[in-house]
Amino acid sequence: MSEDTPRRLGRHERYRGEHPIVVSGLVNCFGEQTVHENLDLTVRRGEILGVVGGSGTGKSVLMRSIIGLQTPDEGDIHVFGQSLTEGDPEEVVGVRNRWGVLFQGGALFSTLTVGENVEVPLKKFYPDLSAQLRHEIARYKVRLSGLPEEAVNKYPAELSGGMRKRAGLARALALDPELLFLDEPTAGLDPIGAAAFDRLTLELKRTLGLTVFLITHDLDTLHEICDRVAVLADRRVIAVDTVPRLMELDHPWIQEYFNGPRGRAALTAQALDELRRHMDLPAAAHAVKVLDKPPIGSDKA
Repeated sequence: MSEDTPRRLGRHERYRGEHPIVVSGLVNCFGEQTVHENLDLTVRRGEILGVVGGSGTGKSVLMRSIIGLQTPDEGDIHVFGQSLTEGDPEEVVGVRNRWGVLFQGGALFSTLTVGENVEVPLKKFYPDLSAQLRHEIARYKVRLSGLPEEAVNKYPAELSGGMRKRAGLARALALDPELLFLDEPTAGLDPIGAAAFDRLTLELKRTLGLTVFLITHDLDTLHEICDRVAVLADRRVIAVDTVPRLMELDHPWIQEYFNGPRGRAALTAQALDELRRHMDLPAAAHAVKVLDKPPIGSDKA
């Protein structure tokens, strides 16, 4: 991997390689249960990679392995060209301050305010920062996540579910990461809130130059913002491609997931949204009116 030469990056140097994450031959076992077996995955710099799979396929385990919370039984994980499984511990620490993680539900410290939660990674990795500068950074990250400035002084219990996710996102962005890990960020949100979070993710990716590793079950999210999607099944990644190309594969789970009733509904909604964006075109306006009509013979016809 010439473009991913294992060279320690400077403290303020951004990674310029092609693949910030390379997983090779990953094996994860829990007792006699093998969750991953010879799993390979390569993530491209600057993409939003969606990760999907049925229950028990180890989506969160894969993410935890990459960020060092789960020690794999076998295999190698390279992040920013450094091996996290065999690398020098000091170099690994230098890699971990280059990513941010949003866990399911936000995983905020309940006894700390939103601002104090955002300051936690700042205190860990930059202990010499003054308290005033930490407060200013926290306030900026809270606003960047789409929360009002007054949320800085609120406790997690005082926030709605959607606001807690955004607070968790603010903490994930605290260190100006190059990699952003999102674990089911839209789970439990209403459709409007989920769509808003998707737009925010896409905007942050474009503005900050992020690479996003996104675990989700949300078909709308996959269609709207993911550049590629990795499918976990049979204890490995069986395919990585765009949604349209995945829909052409004949694997049973892929067909059921992307071409089942929910998948067709998501695809139809995306098509309608795209048409409505071009309502000034007569053909598009006519198509939307036709698609919005109830089926012939229905009670609403």
